[in-house]
Order: sequence, then C-alpha cells, then structure tokens
Amino acid sequence: MAMSNPAYVHDGDGDVSPEYNRNGKQPIASTASFSKPANQNGTPQPITMSLPNPNKVQRDKWGKDIEFLMSCIALSVGLGNVWRFPFTALENGGGAFVIPYLIVLLLVGRPIYYLEMLIGQFSSRGAIEVYDAAPAMRGIGYGQIYSTFIVMTYYASIMGVTMRYLVASFGDPLPWGECREEWNATCVDSSLSEFADNSNDKKVSSAELYFIKDVLNEVPNLDDGIGNPGWRLVICLLAPWTCICLILVKGIKSSGKASYFLAIFPYVVMLVLLIRACTLEGASQGMLYFIKPQWDRIMDANVWYSAVTQVFFSLTVCFGNVLMYSSYNRFGNNVYRDVTIVTVLDTCTSILAGLIVFGIVGHLAHVLKTPEIANVVRGGPGLAFVTYPDAIAKFQFWPQFFAVAFFFMLFVLGIGSNVGMATTIMTVVRDRFPHLKAWPVALVIAIIGYGVGIIYTTPGGQYLLDFLDFYGASFVALVLAVFEMITFAWIYGVGRLCRDIEFMLGIKTGLYWRLCWGLLTPAMLIAILLYHIATYGPFTYNGYVFSNGMYAFGWCVFAVGVLQLPAWALHAVLHRKEPSWKDRILNCFKPLHHWGPEDPDLNAKYHETVFKYNQTVPIGRSVLRKMVDNVFH
Repeated sequence: MAMSNPAYVHDGDGDVSPEYNRNGKQPIASTASFSKPANQNGTPQPITMSLPNPNKVQRDKWGKDIEFLMSCIALSVGLGNVWRFPFTALENGGGAFVIPYLIVLLLVGRPIYYLEMLIGQFSSRGAIEVYDAAPAMRGIGYGQIYSTFIVMTYYASIMGVTMRYLVASFGDPLPWGECREEWNATCVDSSLSEFADNSNDKKVSSAELYFIKDVLNEVPNLDDGIGNPGWRLVICLLAPWTCICLILVKGIKSSGKASYFLAIFPYVVMLVLLIRACTLEGASQGMLYFIKPQWDRIMDANVWYSAVTQVFFSLTVCFGNVLMYSSYNRFGNNVYRDVTIVTVLDTCTSILAGLIVFGIVGHLAHVLKTPEIANVVRGGPGLAFVTYPDAIAKFQFWPQFFAVAFFFMLFVLGIGSNVGMATTIMTVVRDRFPHLKAWPVALVIAIIGYGVGIIYTTPGGQYLLDFLDFYGASFVALVLAVFEMITFAWIYGVGRLCRDIEFMLGIKTGLYWRLCWGLLTPAMLIAILLYHIATYGPFTYNGYVFSNGMYAFGWCVFAVGVLQLPAWALHAVLHRKEPSWKDRILNCFKPLHHWGPEDPDLNAKYHETVFKYNQTVPIGRSVLRKMVDNVFH
C-alpha cells in the first residue's frame, strides 16, 4: 500500500520523524509504506512510518446519538441563560442587544461550536490530544483545561448556594420573606405587597439581606482577609459534588443516561414558571421592558463585547467541553444537525428565561409601585438569589412550590453544565492513563473540586469568585480562543478541515462555514481581544478596589493559563530529533503520523486520501494563492 504523507510527522515520545531516527541519520523501518510527493523530476521519494496500533485501548462511546445531543443541551443551557442573558440584555439595550447577539452567534458562536464538534468527532481525542493536529499548539488545550477547572470549582459553589435556598424553600413562611432584628433597621419584609415609606432612609428588602447576611455572611471588603468558611454552605457544597461524582461513576456511559433528565427537566419547570409569570399583574410591563429595543446602544462597542462574552458562556465554547463530548461520538454522527439544534435551542432558552425573569420583575415593580423596572433588578447571582426570591415571597398562592421549582431548576441546570466540565478533566486524565477506571478518577476530581470550592463558602468568597472568573476564566478563554481559531483555520487549514468533513460525513462544506472559519470568526475574535486589552481597567467587585497584591495575584493566575501555549510549543520543539532546527520547528506545526480517525482501517484510508490530494497540489504557489486555496478549495 503506497501512500504519501508529507504533512505528517512522528512525535518525539517513543516515535520519530519519517526522515530520521533518534540519531537524526538513519531511515526508519515501519509497518506501512508512505511516499513523499514527487520531486521536481517526478520521482516519488519513499519513506516509511507506522500506522496506529489496532490493539490500542478504545475510548468509550455514547450509548446512543441522542445521548450526545442531550448532553450538549445540558452543558450549554445553564445559569448563563437564566440569569446572565436577561441582565446582560437589559444592560446593553434590551431588545436591541438581541441583534448583536444573533450576529455574533452566527459569525462566532455557531462556527466555533461546529468546528469543535467536528474536530472532536473526527479525531476521537480530548481537549489536549486533539492538538496532535499541530503539536506546537498543545498548550491551548492545557490552558483551556486550567480555565475549565477554575470555572468548575466556582460553578459548583453557586450550586451549593442554590442547594441552601432549595432546602430553605420548604419553610413556611419563607425565611427570606421577613426581616430579622439583627439585620438592619431599614429592612422591609419581602412578603409585603406594599409598604409605607415615611423616612428618607433607603429601604433594603429582607430577601437581599438574607442573601448577604445569612447565606453568604458577606464582608464589606477583604482588608481583614476572606474569613472562615460558613458551615452551612460547606455542607450544601457536598450536594453538587456528590451528584457529579455519581453521574460520572461509569464515565460517559452513566453521564449519557443522566443527560435525558438534565436536559429535559428544566424546560418543564420553565413552562410552569412562564405560565405563572403571565398571570401576574404587571408581568406584561416587565416583559415589554425586556424586549423593547434601545436603538442608540446598538453601535456601542461594549454591547458587541458583551454579546461575544455571552455567546462564549452560553454555548460553553473554547473551554474544551464541546470538543470532549463530540470525541465520544461514532465517526459518522451527523453533528451538523446537532449544531443547529443546540444553537437554536440555546438562543430560544435565553429569550424564554428573560421573559420569565422579567415577567416576575415586572410584577415586583407593580406591587412596590416602582415606575422604573431597572430599580428592582440586581445583576449576576443577585438576579437569582435576591430579585426572584423577593418576588416569590409576595406570591399569595403557594410561594413554597414556586420557590422549590425555581431553585431545583437552577440546581439541575448547574449540574448539567458542571458534569460537562468535570467530564472534560476526566477525559484528559483517562486519555493519558487509559487503563484507569472511571469511578476513582471521578472521586478524585470531586474531592479536589470540593476542597478548592470551600474557599468560595467564606465571607469573602464572592469577591474571589468574580475575581478568578475575570482573570482565570474569561480573559484566558478569550486569548486561547483566538489561537484555537488560528490553529485550525490557518495552521491545520480550512481546506483540509473541509476535506476531513467530506471524508467523515460525505457532505461538501458551504461558503458560509469557509468564510467564517477562515476570515470572519478569527477577525472578530482578534478585534474583541484587542478592544478588551485597550479598554482594560483593574477589576472591581461592587465598587471595591482590590489591593495591589491581589491584582498581582490575578495577573499570575492569567499568566499560568496563557503561558501554557509558549511553554508547550518550546517543549514540542525540544522534543523533536531532527538535526535541523528549522525542520524541528516546521514539523511541530504538522499533524503527527497517527492523526486522523481512531479506527486503524479508517485511519489508513484517510492517509491515502490525503496522499491523493497532495499529489494534485501545485508546487511553488505564492502566499496569496495559498491563502485563497485555504479558504475556497
């Protein structure tokens, strides 16, 4: 079997390059023959290399294709849809925000989502091994796993707070519905439909004080440190990590079964809450306020930046999660259909959640006789743990039921996303050590995650949560997203990616995907990153300015994630054995010899198609011609 493979090189970990052995001089013996393209005289140059070992441990697969789809829905549809999207839309022009959001979704979110699904399914590799396509860029995977771990730990802590509220929701009356003497003299009961305000003091709802003083026990600043963990939250934090561990006990097989409930149940609750919201007085004004466009904001660069960050958080792209889930697919699964379903459903869920939340907020403004709806809205976690509980406390009919339904829905949404993040880390470990069983890996991840998560249960935990989210997750993810697109669009190549799609799915790739991958998506990501850097200001939490030491710590956290890229690129170059440094560097940007489908027979057939294509590529093309061919051929 004669095949050409000039674009493949061996890794340096036990294998060597096709041209050299470990001494850089001797040709290699192999199990299959390959040849370089013909030289200028038309004479093929034979070389040999080994194909993947058919006895290699095979990775797990989804039980059914629908389990993959449900897991992606559970991963992408989460807290970002329920509290982040409504408040982000409100801050950035209401209904007008939807237009930039949809444009960014079509030009950035959807292309990246499809790209990650394709690469993961095609190679059956996790977030790190997928960079066998360009070993010098392997640090992107390590940086994304680093960010995923940070997000996973603080995300679980939010689930701990949700569990605290879920347990409290069974109380009669609701514990946040009435003021306590030790809280504040200006406190007003959230359970009151209206109250008389005869003083000039600013009134604070019991729901807000319950969240700050009872649940978080939050300190006004970090001048005296973050404090000791709250024992109630420490106990509640056990709940999400126990659920995650049990769901992952059999790896992808058990999480696939759990995905049906994790993906479907939240929609049942949302439907109940939407019906209830529509029956409340003032709900229509709240919903109208949510969807009413503020057209003067649409050209604001901050709005477009917010749209990009919302798409990233909503679809969970560029964290390695989508890529990991698709790596467990059967080779021919129709991911094009799955991408369409998930992205459309994710957007519809965000809008649905916004209608529910602002229907409740509209009712809250009505009973408080507040003309400006924005005055009764708190952003971020406050929307879920202050505004919504405040409104529920005013329900005259069975408030406990709606409180339990809402917080259980939040818990299920959060677990679905957290399972995806934990599975990403588990996949990296088991890809590296394939003979490890799933349950001990899941147990270790849960123990470490729980231990780290305890810092968020302290009085200063929310300060750290937002601080680490900014420096260790959002900022790092944006930088690595740019290099991820450069890797697969220009180093690996859009043209080759499209040929891989045709080999895997038997379909031609349209111009929309080619233009997005090759030009529009990388350009928009680079522009957003440059804008973020140009407008950077020291991060603050509710107006609190951190110490210089904390900002230095933040930049160290950022550097650990981003510097994975040059560190692993240097490692890849030093690990090669070619005599020429130029050859070492160039080969580090070419796929390794075993790159391709997991199945050995498919892998061999794939290499043959690569060889046939390479024979047709003209020699001596200009740089411009190569760029055009990359996108359009």
